[in-house]
Amino acid sequence: MSYSPLPSPSQAALAHSQCLVAQIMQAIKKSGGALPFTEFMTQALYTPGLGYYSAGLRKFGTKGDFVTAPEISPLFSHCIAKQCQPFLAAFDQSVILEFGAGSGVMATEILKALERLNCLPYQYLILEVSAELRQRQQTTLQTQIPKLFNRIHWLDRLPSQPLSGVILANEVLDAMPIYRFRLDEKVVTEFYVSYQDSQFVWQYLPTTNQSLQIAVESLRHQLPVGYISEINLALPAWLQSVADSLLAGLILLIDYGFPQREYYHPQRHQGTLMCHYQHYAHDDPLILIGLQDITAHVNFTAVAEAAIAAGLSVAGYTNQANFLLACGLIELLSALDSNNTPAYLQQAQATKTLILPSEMGELFKVIALTRHWDKPLLGFSRDERIKL
Repeated sequence: MSYSPLPSPSQAALAHSQCLVAQIMQAIKKSGGALPFTEFMTQALYTPGLGYYSAGLRKFGTKGDFVTAPEISPLFSHCIAKQCQPFLAAFDQSVILEFGAGSGVMATEILKALERLNCLPYQYLILEVSAELRQRQQTTLQTQIPKLFNRIHWLDRLPSQPLSGVILANEVLDAMPIYRFRLDEKVVTEFYVSYQDSQFVWQYLPTTNQSLQIAVESLRHQLPVGYISEINLALPAWLQSVADSLLAGLILLIDYGFPQREYYHPQRHQGTLMCHYQHYAHDDPLILIGLQDITAHVNFTAVAEAAIAAGLSVAGYTNQANFLLACGLIELLSALDSNNTPAYLQQAQATKTLILPSEMGELFKVIALTRHWDKPLLGFSRDERIKL
């Protein structure tokens, strides 16, 4: 099968994909011939041993499918460390909990920076669903910071006892399974996936999901008939569970997305669903099953509303450029050895990627949610805050 203009998978990758395809086909048969897209996305990404985030495929970095900010420059993580510092200093036995730690690079660089600041957490916890990524993280961290490795612990689920400190999630929300809908004249149509002629195909059915019906109908006054988009109905419950894990401190969420007025803008009539495969971006989630990432942008207004409902305070919201600059990104760059010209120029270029509007600076947003904390936050001290 050709995925032109996308690179062709290897035979081993195709064989892996076919195993997952067969499993999803069984799920489609059991559900009567069509699977809600949110369930299809869940299986494509998270089926144990086969899903994109659960299998052994390389995902991050130049040899993977996409590059995240911590992979671009260690200065990104050093800025995160500076934002963590006052929270770690404020509590006894303070903890950092990171969701989905990727290659382990962000955890490594945060701990290096906190060691220099003499403000190490009592523990650094990593909640990781992928056995392959967990092993890769352990190798990276043990190699890079062996003296700090005993502070790091891996979790299968949120801790049973709430922590004081910081909870981090960088590019986690975008990979949560979403519902895809179309606003038709008299009904809300939900996207389903069925299987015909040896391939997955879309099927469009009036939704029977009352929560989806209510959420989309509330948007009808501002959107045209035929409007297609996504909604993350799992977000409130997820954020409530995260809030329940925080006794006091900060939840810092970093991802690409928009406030609701931009997310559901009439001109964004095809939604934000996007797939990533070997550094190619496209909008077809029904191919390369288990071999590609499937994402949707984040509605940060919905994040803020869910946070308030969960008893948290929204302490800051801005774009990535403003946040990093407020955390001293330029000063950190200036402190590097400019005599090592190649390395310095590489970091200077990486800094541009992190903050330029045409790169990651504006599309990526940072939202800070706090509990029992009334002091200003470093990363949101610039005047150029943006409205939710």
